[in-house]
Amino acid sequence: MQKIAIIDYNMGNLHSVERAVSHAAAGNATVAITSDPDMILKADRVVFPGQGAARDCMRELETRGMAEVVREVIQTKPFLGICMGMQILMQHSEENSGIECLGLYEGNVRYFGTVHQEIGVRLKIPQMGWNQIWHQVEHPLWQGIADGARFYFVHSYYVEPVTPDLIAGSTEYGISYASAIANDNVFAIQAHPEKSADDGLKLLENFVNWQP
Repeated sequence: MQKIAIIDYNMGNLHSVERAVSHAAAGNATVAITSDPDMILKADRVVFPGQGAARDCMRELETRGMAEVVREVIQTKPFLGICMGMQILMQHSEENSGIECLGLYEGNVRYFGTVHQEIGVRLKIPQMGWNQIWHQVEHPLWQGIADGARFYFVHSYYVEPVTPDLIAGSTEYGISYASAIANDNVFAIQAHPEKSADDGLKLLENFVNWQP
């Protein structure tokens, strides 16, 4: 039976993610929340959830010695980033006048408020609630999920990759932004699939069965 590790770095509602992934696995995988590097490295699949601030996320990852673990597992295992677990893969975040992230992909994390001000749009920040994700590529994790399906979001920052080919899904919130990215064995989504009803569970089921 395959093992799925949910990375615990003291941020995010990990138990809701664990319940959703366990439900999606339907008894065909063991799912564990863990901060044990050895357990994460030995897992068959890895989920990197999270919410909150990039500064706090990076501090916890560095303090717990998890940054290098993430850099290692993302090279070889099916990897799912959720919310902050997507943003932190980029090089840099605008938060707090600038935060260096893991730098696994070229790109920045930008603040909605700054961009909305530039284009003269007034929308509530954070974006909180249901919004559509439009598929930009065909991908196994979109299987059985309609183009434009609605997912649940809570975020004030969004990812702006340097390479457009990285974008797997886009969402409109004053601007069109990357709400999902994909590269080889990595898929990351800004929305919270664990809070996104049937389509969210379908995405998690697709991840559990994904053979990149």
